Amino acid sequence: MSDNHKLKPAAPLWSRDFTIITVGSIISMLGSTISGFALGLMVLDYTGSTFYYALFVFLFTLPSIVMPLIAGPYLDKYSRKRTIYTLDFISSAIYLFFASSLIFGFFNFPLLAAGTFIIGAINSVYRVAYTSFYPLLIPEGNYQKAYSIASILEVMTAFAVPLSKLLYDKIGLAPLLIANAVTYFLAACMETQIKHVETYNEERKDETYGIKKYLSDFKEGLHYLIEEKGLLAITTHFTVISVLGGVGSVLLLPYFKNTFENGEYLYMIIGGASMVGRLLGGSLYYKFKLPASRKFAIALVAYVVSAMGEGIILFLPFKVMAIVYFISGLLSVTSYNIRIASTQGYVPDMKKGRFNGTFEMLNTSGALIGEIIAGALSIFTGERILMLIFGILTAASAIIVIGGSKRHVSKIYNRTA
Repeated sequence: MSDNHKLKPAAPLWSRDFTIITVGSIISMLGSTISGFALGLMVLDYTGSTFYYALFVFLFTLPSIVMPLIAGPYLDKYSRKRTIYTLDFISSAIYLFFASSLIFGFFNFPLLAAGTFIIGAINSVYRVAYTSFYPLLIPEGNYQKAYSIASILEVMTAFAVPLSKLLYDKIGLAPLLIANAVTYFLAACMETQIKHVETYNEERKDETYGIKKYLSDFKEGLHYLIEEKGLLAITTHFTVISVLGGVGSVLLLPYFKNTFENGEYLYMIIGGASMVGRLLGGSLYYKFKLPASRKFAIALVAYVVSAMGEGIILFLPFKVMAIVYFISGLLSVTSYNIRIASTQGYVPDMKKGRFNGTFEMLNTSGALIGEIIAGALSIFTGERILMLIFGILTAASAIIVIGGSKRHVSKIYNRTA
């Protein structure tokens, strides 16, 4: 839609349903962040083993490779709202069970491993359901505002990690797990009160849905992504960005720890600078709209500059690192806002589940590939060179994949949302 096209004034963002989904997200995200970090600490304390901690992380992540792709066709057929609150009720029960196992003394690592895998599977399906349902609750003309709020909330939950450590030391894990069970239960109760009627699957409600129809929907979703060259370019580039993120997650902390005295604290400081940049960006985009006709150009610049910033970061003095990470945080929330608001507004409601499932799966796979590659190559070369190589490759991807598909991507990005 061109900037010259006259639009009716946007409806107020804070509708009843949007308020419910936002407040419910705050409650469940904070509880999940606090208890999730504490659970990781408990694994280390209980086992005293880095291997078991790595296994805990792996079991949580593993379902994210497959489950989003599997869930997509179902979420385009059945109620996303019902999926969301059902999964929250189940999560509440699981965390309550974990707490009971600690209180009554039957906790063990195999039990935790099985529960962690189930929680990972639930979370990966939940993300697709939530991402596909959330845009249906945004009043027309408010996509940028709504997703700026989502980005702010995502950053704010990161500040709950230090609180998690404090509470874990003071009161132990069981009360935190009980609190998390309560937050999930409250969020689920709130989500049942959402009034929005899901019409995207209205014409399919009488279909017989078996494995044959599921596979047909699955193939249709993949075919849609391949045919939509703009969406394919965006998904491809964000998979590359995820590879860079995976590389950084493996290399940055060891570099800081081995290079600087108290390097882990310096690592936390630059991470904080990035979060401040993200918070500032999210706040600005809530108040001010990006010009629709410039979104593609803004996103492309953000992709290239962010990637090169990541690539050169380890060659810079620490104070400059913090500035670069602040700018990177500002640019990353800019690209996030443009990408998610544009794609969720562009993809038809009846295909959102399959698109978001594929997108989630590819991004998780990209991050895992980056972690594996970085771990393997770090044996042969240093962290700085590896970060530089992958930063350059990611910047090149932005120029070649996004820039080379300008006609198709700009059709998605340069929309009024």
